[in-house]
Amino acid sequence: MHNVKARQVFAWLLFSVLTCWGTMALVYSNLPPGPRTAAAAVFVIAALVSALFPRSNGRKIIYFLSAFALVLACWLALPPSNSRDWEPDVATLPYADVSGSTVTIHNIRNCDYRAETDYDVRHYDRTFKLGSLRSMDLFLVNWGVPYLDHAMLSFGFGGGEYVCISIETRKKKGEEYSSIRGFFKQYELTYVVADERDIVRLRTNYRKGEEVYLYRLKAEPELVRLIFLDYLRSINRLKDRPQWYNALTANCTTDIRKHIAPYYPKLKSDWRILASGYADEMVYELGVVDQTLPLQELKRRSHINERSKAAGPGPAYSAVIRNRLPGF
Repeated sequence: MHNVKARQVFAWLLFSVLTCWGTMALVYSNLPPGPRTAAAAVFVIAALVSALFPRSNGRKIIYFLSAFALVLACWLALPPSNSRDWEPDVATLPYADVSGSTVTIHNIRNCDYRAETDYDVRHYDRTFKLGSLRSMDLFLVNWGVPYLDHAMLSFGFGGGEYVCISIETRKKKGEEYSSIRGFFKQYELTYVVADERDIVRLRTNYRKGEEVYLYRLKAEPELVRLIFLDYLRSINRLKDRPQWYNALTANCTTDIRKHIAPYYPKLKSDWRILASGYADEMVYELGVVDQTLPLQELKRRSHINERSKAAGPGPAYSAVIRNRLPGF
């Protein structure tokens, strides 16, 4: 009796989850507003009819799964694209040419901001020697959502040059980010390759309520080069083959894990990859950030908002925000 009841509870739970997912997939589909609402309503009605009308359990399952499979097949068939009317800051994709020990990165972004949404877009190309790649730093950005941070990696070259890479949604003009929409193929994935004076100052100086922390990651130069080149392969691949962003499986932390986990196996199964607000705790436990201070003190001293505001947009910006931080 208990087993039968448990199976019934599980069946209703699964039915509810699939019905909710299918409805949301239609509500956030690329159909026009009217047909989108109608399709979602038809799917809900079909799901309820298949579940509530008197018939054998086997037939109920077949009818419901047929309706769900139709929605799922349409959703899976949605193709990502590089040809949309993009917001100016993500309209130009970066790419890299690797030739032996030399890398030329094209379209490094360095926007000139007057406000978060008022800016002039600028890009430049720069050639780097892989042999001069020395460091890898982690920026964690919290925007007031508990347990979730945005993570960015910055690669440091000789001469005080840094290239920061942020894995983000590629938004269309007028589009706002929504965590819920992020599960339903609403945004393409992009790797923003930027000057720190752009991508870090945007978050400390112009966006409201974002707190930025900077940590030096302990890694040998050879390991840093391997991770950097792995990033560049993904950047070039996205230029040729667009990919959907997904708030659970393809986002700023899960894709960082993809690049780093081969060299830090413990990352592969760490739950904090999904709860990215604990990323600082995770890297601290792995021993890849400064260990001379307790974690909370390290975090307090690694907060850089005021440093960034005081640094200004000049060429010394990256040096100023790092000056006398723990681990640097």
